[in-house]
Amino acid sequence: MTSNTLIPPEEIIHLSGISWQTYEALLNELSASRRLRLTYNYGNLEIMVPSPEHERYKKVIGRFVETLAEELAVRIEPLGSTTFKRPNLTGAEPDESFYILNLNAVKGKNRIDLQQDPPPDLVVEIDITSGSQERLQIYASMGVLEVWLYDGNVFSINILQNHKYVVVEESLAFPNLPIQQISRFLEQVGQKDYLDLIKEFRNWVRSQIQKDS
Repeated sequence: MTSNTLIPPEEIIHLSGISWQTYEALLNELSASRRLRLTYNYGNLEIMVPSPEHERYKKVIGRFVETLAEELAVRIEPLGSTTFKRPNLTGAEPDESFYILNLNAVKGKNRIDLQQDPPPDLVVEIDITSGSQERLQIYASMGVLEVWLYDGNVFSINILQNHKYVVVEESLAFPNLPIQQISRFLEQVGQKDYLDLIKEFRNWVRSQIQKDS
Protein backbone atom coordinates (compact mmCIF):
# COMPACT_ATOMS: atom_id res chain seq x y z
CA MET A 1 0.00 0.00 0.00
CA THR A 2 1.39 3.39 -0.97
CA SER A 3 0.50 6.85 0.19
CA ASN A 4 1.04 10.21 -1.47
CA THR A 5 2.51 13.07 0.51
CA LEU A 6 0.80 16.26 -0.52
CA ILE A 7 2.87 19.44 -0.63
CA PRO A 8 0.94 22.13 1.28
CA PRO A 9 -0.10 25.12 -0.81
CA GLU A 10 1.18 28.60 -0.20
CA GLU A 11 -0.25 30.15 2.93
CA ILE A 12 -1.48 33.68 2.32
CA ILE A 13 -2.86 36.28 4.70
CA HIS A 14 -4.42 39.55 3.52
CA LEU A 15 -4.66 42.52 5.88
CA SER A 16 -6.04 46.00 5.24
CA GLY A 17 -5.60 49.32 7.01
CA ILE A 18 -1.93 48.62 7.73
CA SER A 19 0.30 51.65 8.17
CA TRP A 20 3.61 52.05 6.37
CA GLN A 21 5.32 52.14 9.76
CA THR A 22 3.87 48.73 10.63
CA TYR A 23 4.99 47.31 7.30
CA GLU A 24 8.54 48.56 7.80
CA ALA A 25 8.57 47.28 11.38
CA LEU A 26 7.60 43.81 10.11
CA LEU A 27 10.34 43.92 7.48
CA ASN A 28 12.91 44.82 10.12
CA GLU A 29 11.62 42.31 12.65
CA LEU A 30 11.64 39.45 10.17
CA SER A 31 14.74 40.36 8.19
CA ALA A 32 17.21 38.07 9.98
CA SER A 33 15.76 34.70 9.05
CA ARG A 34 12.43 34.59 7.33
CA ARG A 35 10.66 32.76 4.56
CA LEU A 36 7.72 35.14 4.63
CA ARG A 37 7.13 37.32 1.59
CA LEU A 38 5.54 40.71 2.26
CA THR A 39 3.74 42.85 -0.32
CA TYR A 40 2.42 46.30 0.61
CA ASN A 41 0.09 48.37 -1.55
CA TYR A 42 -1.50 51.55 -0.17
CA GLY A 43 -2.41 50.09 3.23
CA ASN A 44 -3.07 46.53 2.04
CA LEU A 45 -0.58 43.93 3.23
CA GLU A 46 -0.16 40.42 1.85
CA ILE A 47 1.91 37.93 3.85
CA MET A 48 2.80 34.75 2.00
CA VAL A 49 4.64 31.59 3.01
CA PRO A 50 5.94 30.19 -0.32
CA SER A 51 5.40 26.48 -1.01
CA PRO A 52 8.13 24.12 -2.23
CA GLU A 53 6.42 24.18 -5.64
CA HIS A 54 6.68 27.96 -5.72
CA GLU A 55 10.35 27.93 -4.76
CA ARG A 56 11.15 25.24 -7.32
CA TYR A 57 9.76 27.27 -10.24
CA LYS A 58 11.36 30.44 -8.90
CA LYS A 59 14.78 28.82 -8.87
CA VAL A 60 14.42 27.28 -12.33
CA ILE A 61 13.24 30.45 -14.09
CA GLY A 62 15.91 32.50 -12.36
CA ARG A 63 18.49 30.03 -13.63
CA PHE A 64 16.97 30.27 -17.12
CA VAL A 65 17.50 34.04 -17.08
CA GLU A 66 21.11 33.61 -16.01
CA THR A 67 21.67 30.97 -18.70
CA LEU A 68 20.25 33.26 -21.37
CA ALA A 69 22.54 36.06 -20.19
CA GLU A 70 25.58 33.77 -20.24
CA GLU A 71 24.94 32.41 -23.71
CA LEU A 72 24.04 35.79 -25.21
CA ALA A 73 26.86 37.63 -23.42
CA VAL A 74 24.39 39.98 -21.74
CA ARG A 75 25.58 41.64 -18.54
CA ILE A 76 23.14 41.30 -15.64
CA GLU A 77 22.98 42.08 -11.95
CA PRO A 78 20.75 39.51 -10.19
CA LEU A 79 19.19 40.86 -6.99
CA GLY A 80 16.87 37.96 -6.15
CA SER A 81 14.05 38.85 -3.76
CA THR A 82 15.34 42.29 -2.83
CA THR A 83 12.66 44.46 -1.20
CA PHE A 84 11.83 47.39 -3.47
CA LYS A 85 9.89 50.25 -1.84
CA ARG A 86 8.21 53.50 -2.71
CA PRO A 87 8.04 55.04 0.79
CA ASN A 88 4.55 55.31 2.30
CA LEU A 89 3.01 53.81 -0.85
CA THR A 90 4.14 50.37 -2.00
CA GLY A 91 6.67 47.66 -1.29
CA ALA A 92 7.29 44.31 -2.97
CA GLU A 93 9.74 41.43 -3.03
CA PRO A 94 9.93 39.81 -6.48
CA ASP A 95 10.68 36.13 -6.72
CA GLU A 96 13.66 37.09 -8.85
CA SER A 97 14.84 40.49 -10.08
CA PHE A 98 17.49 41.50 -12.58
CA TYR A 99 19.11 44.74 -13.65
CA ILE A 100 20.16 44.65 -17.29
CA LEU A 101 19.86 47.96 -19.15
CA ASN A 102 20.20 49.84 -15.86
CA LEU A 103 22.94 47.60 -14.47
CA ASN A 104 25.54 50.36 -14.19
CA ALA A 105 23.18 52.52 -12.13
CA VAL A 106 23.10 50.00 -9.25
CA LYS A 107 26.34 48.08 -9.67
CA GLY A 108 28.01 47.62 -6.30
CA LYS A 109 25.19 49.24 -4.30
CA ASN A 110 24.10 47.53 -1.09
CA ARG A 111 20.86 49.51 -0.89
CA ILE A 112 18.43 50.39 -3.66
CA ASP A 113 16.44 53.61 -3.25
CA LEU A 114 13.71 53.92 -5.89
CA GLN A 115 13.55 57.64 -5.23
CA GLN A 116 17.02 57.86 -6.75
CA ASP A 117 17.70 54.52 -8.45
CA PRO A 118 15.87 52.87 -11.35
CA PRO A 119 13.71 49.78 -10.72
CA PRO A 120 14.86 46.36 -11.93
CA ASP A 121 14.56 45.79 -15.68
CA LEU A 122 13.18 42.26 -15.35
CA VAL A 123 11.12 40.69 -12.57
CA VAL A 124 10.04 37.05 -12.22
CA GLU A 125 6.75 36.26 -10.49
CA ILE A 126 5.56 32.76 -9.59
CA ASP A 127 1.84 32.86 -8.98
CA ILE A 128 0.65 29.35 -8.10
CA THR A 129 -2.27 30.05 -5.76
CA SER A 130 -2.69 33.82 -5.43
CA GLY A 131 -3.72 36.55 -7.82
CA SER A 132 -0.78 38.57 -9.14
CA GLN A 133 -2.73 41.62 -10.27
CA GLU A 134 -1.92 43.68 -7.19
CA ARG A 135 1.79 42.95 -7.50
CA LEU A 136 1.67 43.81 -11.19
CA GLN A 137 0.11 47.14 -10.26
CA ILE A 138 2.96 47.73 -7.83
CA TYR A 139 5.62 46.90 -10.43
CA ALA A 140 3.87 49.18 -12.94
CA SER A 141 3.92 52.05 -10.44
CA MET A 142 7.64 51.44 -9.92
CA GLY A 143 8.29 51.43 -13.66
CA VAL A 144 9.48 47.82 -14.02
CA LEU A 145 9.57 47.32 -17.78
CA GLU A 146 9.21 43.53 -17.95
CA VAL A 147 7.63 40.83 -15.78
CA TRP A 148 7.85 37.10 -16.46
CA LEU A 149 4.81 35.45 -14.89
CA TYR A 150 4.17 31.74 -14.35
CA ASP A 151 1.03 30.38 -12.68
CA GLY A 152 1.90 26.70 -12.77
CA ASN A 153 0.35 26.25 -16.21
CA VAL A 154 0.90 29.35 -18.32
CA PHE A 155 4.13 31.31 -18.79
CA SER A 156 3.76 34.88 -20.04
CA ILE A 157 5.97 37.84 -20.86
CA ASN A 158 4.42 41.10 -19.68
CA ILE A 159 5.72 44.43 -20.96
CA LEU A 160 4.84 47.81 -19.45
CA GLN A 161 2.94 50.01 -21.90
CA ASN A 162 1.03 53.14 -20.89
CA HIS A 163 1.38 52.31 -17.18
CA LYS A 164 -0.04 48.78 -17.47
CA TYR A 165 1.21 45.37 -18.57
CA VAL A 166 0.37 43.70 -21.85
CA VAL A 167 1.26 40.13 -22.78
CA VAL A 168 3.71 39.93 -25.68
CA GLU A 169 5.64 37.27 -27.57
CA GLU A 170 9.12 38.77 -27.37
CA SER A 171 11.23 39.74 -24.37
CA LEU A 172 12.77 43.20 -24.12
CA ALA A 173 15.68 41.75 -22.18
CA PHE A 174 16.40 38.98 -24.68
CA PRO A 175 14.92 39.99 -28.06
CA ASN A 176 14.81 37.82 -31.18
CA LEU A 177 14.49 34.59 -29.19
CA PRO A 178 11.24 32.57 -28.85
CA ILE A 179 11.28 32.92 -25.06
CA GLN A 180 7.70 31.64 -24.91
CA GLN A 181 9.12 28.16 -25.43
CA ILE A 182 10.25 28.31 -21.82
CA SER A 183 6.79 26.84 -21.16
CA ARG A 184 7.77 23.41 -22.43
CA PHE A 185 10.78 23.33 -20.13
CA LEU A 186 8.67 24.38 -17.14
CA GLU A 187 6.34 21.44 -17.82
CA GLN A 188 9.28 19.17 -16.96
CA VAL A 189 10.07 20.77 -13.60
CA GLY A 190 9.82 18.14 -10.87
CA GLN A 191 9.95 15.33 -13.42
CA LYS A 192 13.45 15.83 -14.75
CA ASP A 193 16.64 16.26 -12.77
CA TYR A 194 17.29 19.96 -12.12
CA LEU A 195 20.75 20.13 -13.69
CA ASP A 196 19.68 17.99 -16.66
CA LEU A 197 16.83 20.43 -17.30
CA ILE A 198 19.17 23.42 -17.14
CA LYS A 199 21.56 21.67 -19.51
CA GLU A 200 18.73 21.00 -22.00
CA PHE A 201 17.67 24.63 -21.78
CA ARG A 202 21.23 25.81 -22.39
CA ASN A 203 21.49 23.56 -25.46
CA TRP A 204 18.20 24.94 -26.74
CA VAL A 205 19.44 28.53 -26.32
CA ARG A 206 22.62 27.68 -28.22
CA SER A 207 20.58 26.13 -31.04
CA GLN A 208 18.51 29.31 -31.32
CA ILE A 209 21.63 31.46 -31.44
CA GLN A 210 23.03 29.32 -34.24
CA LYS A 211 19.78 29.75 -36.21
CA ASP A 212 20.11 33.52 -35.97
CA SER A 213 23.80 33.63 -36.85
